[in-house]
Amino acid sequence: MALREAGNRPDALTVLGLLAEEAPAASIESLSEEARRSGAAGTELAHLERAVRLGLDVHARHRQRQQREAGLSALLDTARDLVAPDGLDELLKMVTRRTRLLLGADMAYISFPDAEEGVFRVRASDGHVSALNVGLRLTGEAGLGHVAVASSAPVWTPDYLDDVRIQHSTDIDQVVRAEGLRAVMAVPLSHGTRPFGALYIADRDVRHYTREEISTASALGELAGLAIERARHLDEARATVRTLRGEVGRYAESLALLREQRRAHTDLIEQALSETDPKALTVAAARCLGGSLRIHAVDGTVLAGTGTFPGSGAEDRVGAALTEAHAAHRPVRAPNGVWAMPVTGGGEVLGTLAAQPGSRRREETEELLRLVAQAVAVHLLRTGRASVSQGRAYDELLEDLLTNPPRPPQQLTERARRIGIDLSTPHVVVVARPEGGACGRASFLVSGLAQRLNGLRASHGGAVVLLLPGADAAATARAVLDELTPLLGEDVTVAGAGPVSDAAAVFHCHQEALRCLDAMSALGTTGRSASTHELGFLGVLLADNRDVRSFVDSVLGPVLDYDRQRLTELCRTLDVYFGTGGSPTRAAQRLHVHPNTVARRLERIGELLGPDWQEPGNALEVQLALRLARVRAVLMGEESAPGRAP
Repeated sequence: MALREAGNRPDALTVLGLLAEEAPAASIESLSEEARRSGAAGTELAHLERAVRLGLDVHARHRQRQQREAGLSALLDTARDLVAPDGLDELLKMVTRRTRLLLGADMAYISFPDAEEGVFRVRASDGHVSALNVGLRLTGEAGLGHVAVASSAPVWTPDYLDDVRIQHSTDIDQVVRAEGLRAVMAVPLSHGTRPFGALYIADRDVRHYTREEISTASALGELAGLAIERARHLDEARATVRTLRGEVGRYAESLALLREQRRAHTDLIEQALSETDPKALTVAAARCLGGSLRIHAVDGTVLAGTGTFPGSGAEDRVGAALTEAHAAHRPVRAPNGVWAMPVTGGGEVLGTLAAQPGSRRREETEELLRLVAQAVAVHLLRTGRASVSQGRAYDELLEDLLTNPPRPPQQLTERARRIGIDLSTPHVVVVARPEGGACGRASFLVSGLAQRLNGLRASHGGAVVLLLPGADAAATARAVLDELTPLLGEDVTVAGAGPVSDAAAVFHCHQEALRCLDAMSALGTTGRSASTHELGFLGVLLADNRDVRSFVDSVLGPVLDYDRQRLTELCRTLDVYFGTGGSPTRAAQRLHVHPNTVARRLERIGELLGPDWQEPGNALEVQLALRLARVRAVLMGEESAPGRAP
C-alpha cells in the first residue's frame, strides 16, 4: 500500500495513498477498524478517523465529477448525432432512444401538437411494451407535459399514479398502467424561448431524479427541440416544393438558407466539440454572421472576441444590449444596432453573445444567433471555462454563508479570500424582492453592481441577496433600488442590514434583512428601500443584537447630552409631560415648578429634537426611548432619575 510500511498502523498518509491509488471507498472506511485492532486510541485514533471522513468526502466528490464528465460527454455525443438525421420520424426515434440510454430510463417518448388537429399527440416512443402509447391524444391539461410546456420548466414525480398533485385523465392513466410505469419526468422541447412540446423520461420503478439528471434532461430537451424544429422546417419545405412547383425559385432560396444554417450549425458544433480555445469558435461564428462577435461570461467578462463595434460609446451600447437580451430571454436587436443573445444550457445561464452582423434579414440573423448560442453553450459546458466556474464559486460561497447551520467560519473566510473578498472588513447584507416575481432577471441585472463593488450575489428564497462591502446598510439598499428598478421595469422592495465583519455573522444579518423586508410589506411600503436602522424602534425589535443604548441615543441624544453638561432636568420633564397626557399644567404640578418653567423646558426640547418632535410617530419613538432608558437604568442599578441618561 502506498506511503505505508508493513507493520505500521494506518495514518493520514495512508488515506492520501489510497486516494492517490483511486482505491474504493470501502478500503478507506476500513482504516479506522484496522487502526483499533492494531492498538490505536485517543488523539491518534481521532486524527485518523477525521482523515478517513475527509478522504471519503474527497472520494465522493471525485466520483461526482467523473459522473458529471461522463454525462457531459454523452450529452455532447447526442448533440453531434442530432445533426445527422434529415427526416422528422428518424430524428424522433433517435432522440427517444438516446434519451432513454443517456438517463438509464425504461422508456422515453415525445409529444407535440399535431399539425392538422392542433392537439398534443405522442409522436415517438422507445422502450414501450404496449401499442397504446404512440399516437395517444393528450387533451385538456392532464398529465405532466402541459405543465412542463406552460411553465417552461421540468416537471417530475417519483410515482405517477399515486401522485395527487397531478391532474389525471383516464386515457393517460390507462397507458401508464399498461406500461407499468411509476416515475415520470417531462421537460419542455423549446425553440428559443417558445416551448412547443415535451420530452418524457419514465421508469417502471419509483425513482427520485437527481439535480444532475434533471439538468441533463433539460439540456436534451433544448437540443432536441432545436433539431426537431429544424427537421419540421425541412419537412415543410419539401412539402412546399411538391405543392408549389411554380415557386421553385423562392423555394430554392429558402432551402439553400436552411442548408446553409444546417451546415453552419454542424460546423459550429464540431468546432465546439474539438476546440479548447473559444477564440477559434468565435472566429468561425463571426464568419457565419458576417460581422463582429464577442462571447461574454455571466459576469460580463469577455471570454473571446473578433472584430470591432465601431462608433462612440461602443462599450455602453454593448452593455445595454446584453442587459436587454437577458431581460427578454431571446435574441434582441438594440436601437443602436447591436444584437445580443443569452447563452443557456440545462436551464442555466452560461453567458451572452454580443454581435454586429452583416446585412441579413431579421429572421435569418435571429436563427443564426440561436445556432451560435447553442454551439457556444456546448463549448462552455465541455471546457468548464474558468469564468463560469468562478461565477458558480461566488454563488456557492454566498449560499453557504446563508446556510443554517453554517459552515465553519474559517473555511468560509478562506474561500472568500481565494476569490478576493475580505470578510473581516465591514459588509452589509441587502435583500431585493421583485414584486412581480422576476427574481432570475433581477439576479442577472444586479450582477454588474456586485462585480463593481467586489461583492457576492445569489438568488435565495425567491429574492436576490447581495453581500456588499460597506458600513451604511441604508445607503447601499438605496443604491441597489436605484440601479435595479429602472432596468427591471417593476417595483422592487429592498431591505438592508449590518454591517458585519465576520463570516459567521452573515447568516444572522441576512435574517435581520428578511425581517426588515417583512416589516416593510406589513407597513405597505413595498417598492422602496429601508434598513433596520431606518425603521427606528421597529429596527430594534427586528435586530438579532438589540442595541437599546444606540436607539435611545439616536432619539434622545441631544436632550441627554444637554442634561449631562448643564445638570438640568429636561429628560425628566419630558417623561412627566408624557405621563400627564401632554399637559404642561399638570406636569408643572407634579414637578413642583411654575407652568412657565415647563413651557420654557419644552421649548428647549423642541430646539434640541426638532420642531416636529410631538408628531405622533416621533412622539411614539420618544416615549419608547424614555421607557427603555428608565428600564435599563433600573436593571443596571444606576442612580438616574426617570428619563435621565442610563
